[in-house]
Amino acid sequence: MARGAATGSAADFLPDRLTLPALREAAAGCHGCRLWEVGTQTVFGEGVRTARAMFVGEQPGDQEDRAGRPFVGPAGRLFDEALEAAGIDRAAVYVTNAVKHFKWQARGKRRIHQKPNWTEMTACRPWLEAELAVVKPRVLVLLGATAAQSLLGRQFRVTQHRGELLESELAEAVTATVHPSSILRGEPEEREANFSAFVDDLRVVAGLL
Repeated sequence: MARGAATGSAADFLPDRLTLPALREAAAGCHGCRLWEVGTQTVFGEGVRTARAMFVGEQPGDQEDRAGRPFVGPAGRLFDEALEAAGIDRAAVYVTNAVKHFKWQARGKRRIHQKPNWTEMTACRPWLEAELAVVKPRVLVLLGATAAQSLLGRQFRVTQHRGELLESELAEAVTATVHPSSILRGEPEEREANFSAFVDDLRVVAGLL
């Protein structure tokens, strides 16, 4: 294989022993897809191994890519506000993304988010599956279409099943809702209502915990 070539799957980089520290270290060198060439670094999940809830977003944003931590940009701050409003302790949950590298396109000096394609989502899924295997969350919350489709299939629509408890072997309780970035992208006059609806979805999660 040529130096730097993508193998087509993160499975080629999984450590023999699955622990969060071992996974994080191994993921730093992942070349499972070409996104490692455009992202600054792998942004792995964060949280306690004993977390009862796991929240999965789509991919790191610009600030997450630079910091190397998930959910620390504008959407992450909105997520923190929503968790607090719903009565969920951020320090007690595990947060991660379906895709671990930032996919972007230059627009002037800005790096504009691009949606990961199915090949990239599939290549990265072994990391997410390994996180699930280690953390074993009681509740799995999928934030946005990329996260939901990565684990539930390409035909899944968050708009049709938002807030529902879904039948799945992934966790005792599985649900999907919007990604907080969609609230920020929405019309300003709709933001308060959209945020309230998001908090309502998270209150369902709080009730399961």
